[in-house]
Amino acid sequence: MTSQQAATLMFDLALILAAAHLLGALARRLDQPPVIGEILAGILLGPSLFHGSLSATLFPMDVRPALAALADIGVAVFMFVVGLELDHKLLRNSRATAIGMSVGSIALAFGLGSLLALYLWHDHKASSHLAFVLFVGAAMSITAFPVLARILTDRGMARTELGGLAMAGAAVGDVLAWTLLAAILAFTDSQQSWHILLVLPYVPIMLFVVRPLLGKLVAARFGDGKLTVGFLVVLIVLLLVSGGLTEWFGLHFIFGAFFAGAIMPRQGTARLRAEIRDRVGMVSGVLLLPVYFAVAGLNVNLSTVGARGLGELGLILVVAVGGKFIGAYTGSRVTGMSARQSTTLGILMNTRGLTELIILSVGLQLHLLDSSLYSLMVVMAVVTTAMTGPLLRLSYPRQQLDADLLILPADHSNAGSAQRVSVGVGERPVGSEASKE
Repeated sequence: MTSQQAATLMFDLALILAAAHLLGALARRLDQPPVIGEILAGILLGPSLFHGSLSATLFPMDVRPALAALADIGVAVFMFVVGLELDHKLLRNSRATAIGMSVGSIALAFGLGSLLALYLWHDHKASSHLAFVLFVGAAMSITAFPVLARILTDRGMARTELGGLAMAGAAVGDVLAWTLLAAILAFTDSQQSWHILLVLPYVPIMLFVVRPLLGKLVAARFGDGKLTVGFLVVLIVLLLVSGGLTEWFGLHFIFGAFFAGAIMPRQGTARLRAEIRDRVGMVSGVLLLPVYFAVAGLNVNLSTVGARGLGELGLILVVAVGGKFIGAYTGSRVTGMSARQSTTLGILMNTRGLTELIILSVGLQLHLLDSSLYSLMVVMAVVTTAMTGPLLRLSYPRQQLDADLLILPADHSNAGSAQRVSVGVGERPVGSEASKE
């Protein structure tokens, strides 16, 4: 890297960080998750304004590979933290309602998304017809677990029964959706290597060798829950190696990073995991994720969206919102939830946020999405996340929330998991001193 490139990279990082922080703060003032503002900052820095001349000047082509590398590291760390904070109890103890809601929302969203992909294929031909159809279906099925957790916490719903069901449903849904996506990437034309077969030994080795070793290490040296530099290095090495392996297998590094966090021992390590999240997640949230939003925004060009593009966007929104809402609503009603509760759960399952952006970027990298469809799908992710708050106030007003809180014990078990997850520049760990401004 030349001196000029290094200087440009520094200036770009400063611009990205400032823009993400300002728009994230604005989104928070508008009662939206900060990640909405941060995604918009990335889009505004991209080619959508001034026919791309602004982004070409600010982000020259010789600097973009360095930004992309930083963005990939940021996403890997983010997925590690998501896996770290995934509450296994939510998966083991999920009531039938949570499972029914998750399966219903994913099945219908996937089915409708696949049907929509058959229509979109004519104008957005990808490297593989089958992979394109399955990928669009999977992309429609995503719920952003971390953003949902933040919304529930900010609105005081984390300790309610309904909030616990939403978290359990999102957790189950995330596991199903990631598994579905991994299967799609593994068994379509996008993967043509024998390396994918190495997933078969990789998973049991991580579960039955690496995880017990981590448990012994924690029990032997970190009984007080304090994080040392040496143990942090071990986790970062694990994160990088696991992500590198799944990338080499032909999946994507996000799966390995997520799995590395998910296998972290849970028993008696709440304080330790909180310290890991705070130290590792802070670097990613403050610096690396905003770079990811900027890199993603460089691929979003809304200036070329014409009447046909707006029509496609309308169809995408109808399928995305309708599939998740109707599926979650039906699954909840079948298992005995009231109409109001089922409506609220359907609204919450439409939260997509950063998780959707990561999935779409994978599709763009693998040439399963072209730039125009990618741009429309990013708009869908922003809209479906932004609408959650306003619709939630209608379906679950404050007086209903207060009534539900009165009948719960103070130490309701669902409180912890939602309060721990932090996402984006504007997010801070709930309960920390930094959050008490």
